[in-house]
Amino acid sequence: MTLAILLLHALTGMLFILAAGFVFVDTLNASAANLERIRSMSRLAAGMLWLTYFIGGYWYVVNYAPEKAFILKGPWTFSHSFFMETKEHVFLALLLLGTFLPIVATNDIPNSPAARKFMLWTSALLLLVGFGLDGAGAIISLGAKVALLPAVGG
Repeated sequence: MTLAILLLHALTGMLFILAAGFVFVDTLNASAANLERIRSMSRLAAGMLWLTYFIGGYWYVVNYAPEKAFILKGPWTFSHSFFMETKEHVFLALLLLGTFLPIVATNDIPNSPAARKFMLWTSALLLLVGFGLDGAGAIISLGAKVALLPAVGG
């Protein structure tokens, strides 16, 4: 069950990134024809981000303590002390920005250059930070795996 929760966390995070990517590309080509899709994908991105938050938060509270202990005794302590700590704090800003995305999408994106630019910057930031946090999660996972490996060279 623990692995399923962790995989679901990663899956919803990647679905968020994918939805934010759709928003960015559609906003580059914004028109009346794709405005509703921009709005729908903005809501989907925000929903997936919140779902990622709740699933990851549950896993962190219930299951992370033993893994953290392994990481801190292993050779990759930075995977917790830097990457997990950074992920915990940066994710909150990402959550706010992601929640803001559907609000920005209520503007007239195709006919307002300012709204279009704002939507592009918002979705681009979500993409960049989302990919960064995904990479941080991979490093944290590797930190736990490396800690469980037998010592090299005896």
